Amino acid sequence: MDHDADRPRGVLSPADRAFLRGETEMTHDQSRRNAEARIRKRVVNAIQDFTLLVHALKPKDRAGIFDTVDDPAFVDGVLSMLSFTYLGLKESGMDFERVLVPAVRRAEEVHAADTLGSTAEVAVDFDVRAEYGTSVADTADRIRSDTPVTPEELFAVAMADDPVIGEVETIPVRLPHGTEADDGVLERLATYLDADVTHRPPNRVELNL
Repeated sequence: MDHDADRPRGVLSPADRAFLRGETEMTHDQSRRNAEARIRKRVVNAIQDFTLLVHALKPKDRAGIFDTVDDPAFVDGVLSMLSFTYLGLKESGMDFERVLVPAVRRAEEVHAADTLGSTAEVAVDFDVRAEYGTSVADTADRIRSDTPVTPEELFAVAMADDPVIGEVETIPVRLPHGTEADDGVLERLATYLDADVTHRPPNRVELNL
């Protein structure tokens, strides 16, 4: 989700964002490869910069950054940052717990020392149970046949960049448990797909692309 595509440069420049959104026409494969390599290098260097931020950025400046926790774009960014890290480590064969546990432990110890003036004994429990369901291909076929899908299934299709998204005008979505609650997934999907949402009570919506 890109709440403000024209915001000032961060890790990515406005040109990088346009490239990732598919808005930049590349006339040569080498130009595309150069853009991809540039983005990879910037992300690697940005991640390494966090070592300096943790040790050298003043607490008041850190607090100033996280004053924006009421901003949906900021919260989505934090969520996506953690998801990006989890997925990248999983794909590389490293357990997320290997970095999460010492990171949380260190942060709690620093918080105890700096804020509370004490020491801390920290226990971190992290447990993930994943059950994999419908394939992206099967979900795409159901979308083509105008059969309702769940927000999670649609999310998988959108993340896979399946061509079905460009083939249909509406996508029927079935919300869980007969309610209109979906933990914000549907709202983020609608923004990501630039779609309008039409509610079909009691537990259906349509995304109009």
